[in-house]
Amino acid sequence: MTDYHDSHDGALADDAGQPDTEHGMTRRQLMRHAGWFGGAVVLTLASGEVISHIAGSQDTNAGAAAGAAAAADGALQFVQVSDSHIGFQGPANTDVVGSFADAIKQVNSLGFRPDFVMHSGDLTHLSTAGQFDQVKQMMAGMKTDRVFTVPGEHDSIGDAGRAYRRTFGMGTLGDGWYSFDTHGVHFIALVNTLSLEKLGHLGADQIDFVRKDIAGLSSDTPIVVFSHIPLFAMYPKWGWSTDDALKVIALLRRFSSVTCLNGHVHQLFTKTDGNITFHSATTTAYPLPKPGRAPAPTPQVVPARQLKEALGIRNVGYRQGDRELAIKEQRLA
Repeated sequence: MTDYHDSHDGALADDAGQPDTEHGMTRRQLMRHAGWFGGAVVLTLASGEVISHIAGSQDTNAGAAAGAAAAADGALQFVQVSDSHIGFQGPANTDVVGSFADAIKQVNSLGFRPDFVMHSGDLTHLSTAGQFDQVKQMMAGMKTDRVFTVPGEHDSIGDAGRAYRRTFGMGTLGDGWYSFDTHGVHFIALVNTLSLEKLGHLGADQIDFVRKDIAGLSSDTPIVVFSHIPLFAMYPKWGWSTDDALKVIALLRRFSSVTCLNGHVHQLFTKTDGNITFHSATTTAYPLPKPGRAPAPTPQVVPARQLKEALGIRNVGYRQGDRELAIKEQRLA
């Protein structure tokens, strides 16, 4: 399997802290995927054919048409948004509410109605009741049947996530984890932002939940896992990893297709490890630096005309019988 990663010297490490360079990209692959941060590679599934193009290019209309065709064909189509940080105030984005509103407009203009929308955390910036109410009201305007969420660390400031769970935790277990099934896919939503030392943490209760949750599933059931902090070691020095994720990954090894979708890092990133593919999502608020390219992962100020190039949403499609999900990145620009 190909392991896509940024070619920065040793930025991507495994959970033992060692650089992951075993499957480095060739120059040809690097050129092909040069737009991964910002101008993202798009994979759209239409009539069994995977169409690849750069989001925001002249091929975007073709990709949207492919997504609409897949939805009309009864395939699963859902959207991931992440890191709206409602309540943030700073020069990196002086109007995060406006940016999130633009993202919602983009969801509503996809050309089809997604089966659901998942917000993968940091809905708010300071986890106040007013910020939670605002983001909930905004997401109510999305043209979809269901909206799911997982919390980010910014949604748990000072109260171990209680305000988040009061607003978004109905029907969840423990500290907010849950699972559901649709279109032949089993989805698991995890919480790895509450027991932070430096890295994300799941804890024994949640790992036991996963063990029991998947026990009765056939190994050919496609699995999609949502979390805020990555379940792979993208850059542990900045806390971009989960210290006990390998215990969950081990449970998922028997399945033929597993996709893990996270937020937190505010940029597109993909890593494939055997049967498991990890996709980090971009943000609707502000960019963060690439791993190791700055002293710390602080909000990046970019020229106003470039900001929306760094922000976006993710459309995901799946047709029963296929091995992998089709991932399509869309920038707000």
